Amino acid sequence: MLRGQRNSGDRAGCPGYVRSVRGESDRSAEIGTLVDQVIRHYVFPDIAEEICRVLRERLDAGAYRALADEDFAAAVTEDLQSVNGDKHLRLRCSVEPVRPQSDAVLDDHDRRLQEAELAGHGFAKVERLAGNVGLLDVRALFEASVSGAAAGAAMNLVASADVLLIDLRRNGGGDPAMVALLCSYLFDEPTHLNDLYFRSDDSITQYWTHAFVPGAKFGGSKPVYVLTSGETFSGAEELCYNLQQLRRASLVGETTRGGAHPGNRHRITDHLVATVPTGRAINPVSGTNWEGVGVTPDIAVAAEHAFEVAYQRALEHVLTLSAHGARHQVAEQAQQAFAERVLETSRAQDGQRSTNSAINR
Repeated sequence: MLRGQRNSGDRAGCPGYVRSVRGESDRSAEIGTLVDQVIRHYVFPDIAEEICRVLRERLDAGAYRALADEDFAAAVTEDLQSVNGDKHLRLRCSVEPVRPQSDAVLDDHDRRLQEAELAGHGFAKVERLAGNVGLLDVRALFEASVSGAAAGAAMNLVASADVLLIDLRRNGGGDPAMVALLCSYLFDEPTHLNDLYFRSDDSITQYWTHAFVPGAKFGGSKPVYVLTSGETFSGAEELCYNLQQLRRASLVGETTRGGAHPGNRHRITDHLVATVPTGRAINPVSGTNWEGVGVTPDIAVAAEHAFEVAYQRALEHVLTLSAHGARHQVAEQAQQAFAERVLETSRAQDGQRSTNSAINR
């Protein structure tokens, strides 16, 4: 699965435990275990060989000698990504000890369940903005089997909005099944969203919208804007890419980070965990994915301005709708909110002109 979100137990540094410093030759064991996992599982076998050659050369050159675990993880991650820039391929520290398991792939279900419960199942905010514009601030895409009910509740709350804003600027990724579930509320007909190819059994898993979802749908005709940043990653990028390729949403913000290879976590030591990509995304429309290049927004603006730009466009749409009957109050709200944003934009432009004038004096 596309689990790009940062895990609370995995850190570039590990301040929660005593720094471990090995002897000059001890890192050969860790590199040996890591090389074995990369050779066996990495989605591109030929590139795996090249990556492991780099690791062995660096080990022989003493690059990892006497490094504490957090420094070792950072150095190895840089080397892992040096061949093809795969940001999903990495070595991280775990604050909590990682117990040995019989299966090479770590079973993280209990940890992910606890993380989901403590993080509102990834939904930081569900709001109806002035003008009947729905806003979903989604920070993580937890497994649909764990957080599907929360996703359904969030989507039900925005189903009657005239426009929907989905904020993925702080979203590091997650479960492709959750991506499919959220997309299912945005289409009226069965829609092929994405494919994932896996090296292990040379198979392809297709992802489609669901024929049935709990509660009401937002539907397939009303406008959707997705807010992006350079930190939007992995499964969150899939959500962006799916909707963009199917012309279902407009992306507003920055080009995303560029990670399209799902993978699994493998224990290296008690405090070192490797993530090794085992597959790659294949979009049914483009025939490719966003690996290494990110998803380019339709409306390019700095991430901090993405909400205001998207919201103003949403209000412009609402103002084209009927203002009669029950919609009269919505139209008034939209008009007021739109006027406020035009005024704020004008003031900001005046301030910038004043600053530029002072600089040029």
